[in-house]
Amino acid sequence: MSAPRYLHTRERGFTLVELVMVIVILGVISSMVAVIMRGPIDAYFATARRAALTDLADTVFRRLERDLRKALPNSIRTPVTVPANQCLEFIPTKTGGRYRADNSAAGLSFTTADTSFNMLGHNSILPADQRIVAGDYIAISNYGPNQPGADAYIQDNTSLVTNVGTDFQNASPLGWETPITITSKLFPLASDSKRFHVIPAAEHVVSYVCSGNKLYRTANSTDFTSSCPTTGAVIATNVASCFFDNTGTDLARNALVRIVLQLKDGKNNEAVQLQEEVHVDNTP
Repeated sequence: MSAPRYLHTRERGFTLVELVMVIVILGVISSMVAVIMRGPIDAYFATARRAALTDLADTVFRRLERDLRKALPNSIRTPVTVPANQCLEFIPTKTGGRYRADNSAAGLSFTTADTSFNMLGHNSILPADQRIVAGDYIAISNYGPNQPGADAYIQDNTSLVTNVGTDFQNASPLGWETPITITSKLFPLASDSKRFHVIPAAEHVVSYVCSGNKLYRTANSTDFTSSCPTTGAVIATNVASCFFDNTGTDLARNALVRIVLQLKDGKNNEAVQLQEEVHVDNTP
C-alpha cells in the first residue's frame, strides 16, 4: 500500500501595489465625501450659532418689553447721546390705583397742597412686590414735558409716600379704602379717571444703553435724573449695534417703541439683526 499524498496549496496575500491602490482609492472617495458633506456641516454649525444669537436677542427683547409695559405713561424717551438713539429710558411703576376725589378729608385736593388721601381698595391684598410702601412715589396725570406741570422727571406731579395706613371698610360710601400719607403736594392736574401710578422706591429711572459692544440696564434710585450711564447690569454682550426709537405716538394715548438689535459672534463673524416693536399705553 502506497503512502498517502498531501495536497499543498499556495497562500497568497495582497501585494504592496494593491495596498497602495486601495489606499489611494479610499483617499479619493474620502475627499469627495468630505467636499460633499462640508457644506451641510458648515451650514448646520452656522445655523446653530445664529440660533444662539437669536435666542439671546429674544431674551433681551422680552426683558425690555416687560419693563416698557410697566413704564409710567408718557415717560419713555430717547435722550440725545453720542451716537444718537443708543439710550432708552423711562420711569417704571409697580402698581396703580384710584384715589378718593370728594371734598372730604379723605379725598385728594387739587386746589390746595394735600398731605394724605385714601386709595380705593385693599393695599394689603396686593402681591408683595406691588404693595405701596413708604419710600414709593405717587404720580398723577403724567403728560410729559410738553404739558406744563405734568412732567415726572422734574417731579411736577409726584409726591413721596411717607406712610401707608391699614385697610378699612368705609360705611359711606361702602367699600374698602387704604389711607396714604404723602409729602405736602399740590398736584397741578387731576386725572379724568381718578387714577394714580406708584413709582417704586428702588427704581426711579431705568436706562438701557448700548456702549462698547454691550447693552447695559441701569436703575437710578436716588433721584429722577439720568445721563444714560454704562455702569449697570450687562444685559447682552457682542452687541454690534442697537437703535431705539420712540416717535410712534398717537394723541398721547398710545406709543410704539421700536428696538433694533444686532448681535455678532466675534469668533466666527456670524451676525443676526432683529427688530421688535412694543406697544405701550400712554393714557395718564
